[in-house]
Amino acid sequence: MTQALAGTGVTAFSVEMMPRTTRAQAMDALSSMATVSGYKAVLQAACTLPKLFPMLTTAAGTITPARVLVIGAGVAGLQAIATARRLGAVVSAYDVRPASKEQVNSLGARFVELPLEAKDAQDARGYATAQDESFYRRQRELLGKVIAESDIVITTALIPGKAPPILVTADMVKGMAPGSVIVDLAAERGGNCELTKAEQDVVVNGVTIMGSINLASTVPFHASLMYSKNISAFLQHLVKKGELVLDLKDDITRDTLLARGGQIVNERVRTFYKLPPLEAK
Repeated sequence: MTQALAGTGVTAFSVEMMPRTTRAQAMDALSSMATVSGYKAVLQAACTLPKLFPMLTTAAGTITPARVLVIGAGVAGLQAIATARRLGAVVSAYDVRPASKEQVNSLGARFVELPLEAKDAQDARGYATAQDESFYRRQRELLGKVIAESDIVITTALIPGKAPPILVTADMVKGMAPGSVIVDLAAERGGNCELTKAEQDVVVNGVTIMGSINLASTVPFHASLMYSKNISAFLQHLVKKGELVLDLKDDITRDTLLARGGQIVNERVRTFYKLPPLEAK
């Protein structure tokens, strides 16, 4: 599709390539949709879990709060943490990026610290970077106990241009209590759980694994409102005095420009498709 689009000769932009900078925040559609998805993932899990989220003291006794683990403390993960906390759950979170600990703690959640050191844990854009298989294997071993103690696990780990890492194995699922829920926000790209099936809810040993995709579309009013504001801000950046201005020295324009003059011109996309570098002009 990308090749065909470029072949038409149109000038095309890709908003998911937006740099994660202060200047570009108002145009960051990925973050907007991740915010909605993180929120909705918790509500989806709460409706499926056969337990209440908050601690309640009742005439029939005290009800202990649900335990939620969020894996990946990006935009979606942080929103999931905040939403689960509002509903009264006890929340823990894990991320390979040490810098995310402060953000997790600021939302009232416990940061799960593992005796692991990730190499170059994040790139210049703030996204987590891929690690080698030995790192992920050790990570799975250490996370297993935390996952077994959780009522809900929400996974959000995505790596741009690569398949998402498997963080929850079939054996980990077996260790969870019946009735537990996994919401895999990486389902569309293959999933962070070994048993995830995109667009399906799978029940294994009494554990429900939810592979919903495009959760933002299930909150269409505010998802559309946020997206339209992102696009409006982007157009205001590109158009000056009624004319389209392509300043390739500007990182927002350069990073989002996908195709021009009949070919793919974005360096990251060309690398992904193993296309040769463009000749400098």
